[in-house]
Amino acid sequence: MSSNTDRSAIAAPSLRIVVDDLSGPEIAALLTEHLTEMAAHSPAESMHALDLAALRRPEITFWSAWDCDTLAGCAALKRLDDEHAEIKSMRTAATHQRRGVASILLRHLLAEATARGYRRVSLETGAPEFFAPAQKLYAAHGFEYCEPFGDYRLDPFSVFMTRVL
Repeated sequence: MSSNTDRSAIAAPSLRIVVDDLSGPEIAALLTEHLTEMAAHSPAESMHALDLAALRRPEITFWSAWDCDTLAGCAALKRLDDEHAEIKSMRTAATHQRRGVASILLRHLLAEATARGYRRVSLETGAPEFFAPAQKLYAAHGFEYCEPFGDYRLDPFSVFMTRVL
């Protein structure tokens, strides 16, 4: 393979990001995979990932990212108050990992949060080593470690991060 082919094989796909009503089988499967993996790395009392029903609440907007007809990932934004939102359900499909999907989705969420007038976006992710890539991703996009926010409490299995917009 030439070096040009090598680079294109790992290049970020061109994604179509749409508000998702959470009714499709592809998104149900991706979220089931997400919940299963989170449960494997966090005790039940420390797992804050949302299921389909919880993601359908009015204060949450959920997006899916599509690479042609293939689901590449998803993410949600939860309104906490007029100035503060929380990132939920960031997930890249296994077929699209390490191709920039999470960064594309994160930039989309930050742009949406800004357009909605939020002044701050926060998130909770896991503390175990398994979650280190997620923490690195968020830090690379300007998030800093912070104290628990909203209804969260200190938890050795959770890390909290925030970014001022």
